[in-house]
Amino acid sequence: MSLIVFAARRFRAGLLASVSLLSLDFSAAFAQQSASPDLLPPVEVVPSRPVAGIVQLPPTAPLRSRPRREALKPPQAPASATPITASPLVISPTGIATPAGQVASSVTVMTERDIQTRQYRTVPDVLNTVTGLNVVQTGGPGGQTSVFMRGTNSNHTKVFVDGIDVGDPSTPNEAFDFAHLLTADIQQLEVLRGPQSGLYGSDAIGGVISIVTQKGEGPARATASIETGSFNTFNQTVGLRGAQDNFNYAFNVAHFHAGDIPVTPLQLLPPGRKANGNNYDNMTYSTKLGLDINENWSVNSVVRYTDASLLFTGDGGFPSTPNAAQSTHAVQQLFNRDEAVWSLLDGGIRNYFAVNYASSRSTDIGPEDPLATITTGERIKYDWHVVTELTRGNNLVVGAEQQTERIDTTGFSAENGNRAAFIELQSEFVKRFFLVTNVRNDHNDQFGERATYRVAPALIVPVTETKLKASYGTGFKAPTLSELYQNFPTFGFFGNPNLKPEQSEGYDVGFEQPLFSDRIRFGSSYFHNSITNLITTNATFTSYANVNLATTEGTESFVWAQVTERFGIRADYTFTRAVDAGTGLQLLRRPQEKWSATATWMPIDPLMLSATVLHVSDWRDVTRDGSVSGIVTPGYMLVNLRGDYAVNEEVKVFTRVDNLFNLHYQNPTGFLAPGLGVFGGIRIASYGVK
Repeated sequence: MSLIVFAARRFRAGLLASVSLLSLDFSAAFAQQSASPDLLPPVEVVPSRPVAGIVQLPPTAPLRSRPRREALKPPQAPASATPITASPLVISPTGIATPAGQVASSVTVMTERDIQTRQYRTVPDVLNTVTGLNVVQTGGPGGQTSVFMRGTNSNHTKVFVDGIDVGDPSTPNEAFDFAHLLTADIQQLEVLRGPQSGLYGSDAIGGVISIVTQKGEGPARATASIETGSFNTFNQTVGLRGAQDNFNYAFNVAHFHAGDIPVTPLQLLPPGRKANGNNYDNMTYSTKLGLDINENWSVNSVVRYTDASLLFTGDGGFPSTPNAAQSTHAVQQLFNRDEAVWSLLDGGIRNYFAVNYASSRSTDIGPEDPLATITTGERIKYDWHVVTELTRGNNLVVGAEQQTERIDTTGFSAENGNRAAFIELQSEFVKRFFLVTNVRNDHNDQFGERATYRVAPALIVPVTETKLKASYGTGFKAPTLSELYQNFPTFGFFGNPNLKPEQSEGYDVGFEQPLFSDRIRFGSSYFHNSITNLITTNATFTSYANVNLATTEGTESFVWAQVTERFGIRADYTFTRAVDAGTGLQLLRRPQEKWSATATWMPIDPLMLSATVLHVSDWRDVTRDGSVSGIVTPGYMLVNLRGDYAVNEEVKVFTRVDNLFNLHYQNPTGFLAPGLGVFGGIRIASYGVK
């Protein structure tokens, strides 16, 4: 009986994933980034024009302009006294640490400082207000979390943690579940929008989300925090990082717990049945180590392990209704990158040799199942790339990789390999014209070769300082192991080993304009993507086929203003038109409009207050059990408040209020989002630890 139940679950998941064109997404690097000191520096700013496309809170002077010991000390000047006149380094657009003002790509940056000020505890919290994204989470913390970038499918976004491709081969459509990523050790998060396969290969049709964790530098720094509040929340973190001579280190442990999260709408329950709240627990351990052996050789290592479990209310019966007893979903994730760096000609040539390993193991136990269903997805990747500085501002990047991914579950296992090579030229002309071009060729063991490319120019106009930017690129999404090989003979449904990759072409054009000595900045971009060979079920509903195509287009706009020395505000607006080209209907779970505004105010030096308003328009969706499609789900508007007070240079107290007006809404349909939440805690930092 257990095998039949398992087959039914996997079959249903596979079918839902197969119609990802309609976003029925219920599925649970070769990044040029590196763990090395060269490509993952501390979050640092360089003198430049402000970059309003970058999500940043009004900062103090550049982060390295004051000693580390001042981090929690009440500042001597207002936090927003200095306008944003610095451009953070970004890595994801080119693979080389580059001032964001010099890249044409649409990229949003969240730094460690932003995350602490806005008190984000999970990566879905961070992504909720980012331009061009729609985040769908089934019932709050720990629930399946999908991200739709620029209207593309949730499996069209490539995700990296410290250069490790963390996409999960064990899910039917290989979409990454963001639910279990905590923020305690994040140093910088970058959201890179637009087709990026020319550098990153498969899956990067919508874009790339890249996370860089903390790297040790300077004197030893120990931190700890504790937080409690609504929904039986009880969170703790502890960390230690620093550097000694030629060795740097960072260790972090984070615990997130929410014990009673209302999720199931009461109208879906049979009369008299009580709704059970979700119970989520997450332990995440991470470390990053680096050793400079000599002036030419360095070695680096990153390890991240997550052990999380979710008690949730599943569905059963026909017609489907929420179960009386809860199910269990447990996840163990292990991400690792080990790297050697060989530098020549005083760093003018840098070679990176690395091995990456990513594993995701999920255990599912239903309320009536005698046995657990265990599914494991693994990816091992070997990569090399070399960065050559041709002249100042002009870099050549060449690289190659080989990877194998595998799925292993009850009654089914499969694997597939991929080899790739790429080349990129990053050019700077007369300090005002910047151009990045890249081309990549992938050779997959299953479907053969696929070539992709990208071109991205940017121009800073003299006198007005207007930034004009554009990009054009191609992308592809390889069929998943489940789509290729997994069969469900009980239901007469079979994988299709003849599937071709999904393909895309996309472009964007835009501008950014500073005014009044950069105290005001605004801008807008138009984007367009055409996606063909989308994988869905065939006409007889017996297998998969490349039959669908879709178009996504829209605008991303922003305005930022430093109103006074102590008060700043930023607003973002996204319009998305994502349609099934066969029907002309808006794709599911793609709201047409989304806007957010964040204001930051420092009434007195030690106190920082912020408020965020998020509005999402209505969208087309399916019912909770997937039996009815095309229903319209109402939009929502949230108000969140944050405050922190630096008691002294080592102690900070903080509080936050989520969903201030206790709005009751569902996202997705059939799953309640958390209502009013009030939280508070304390953070301690100690420097010069021995």
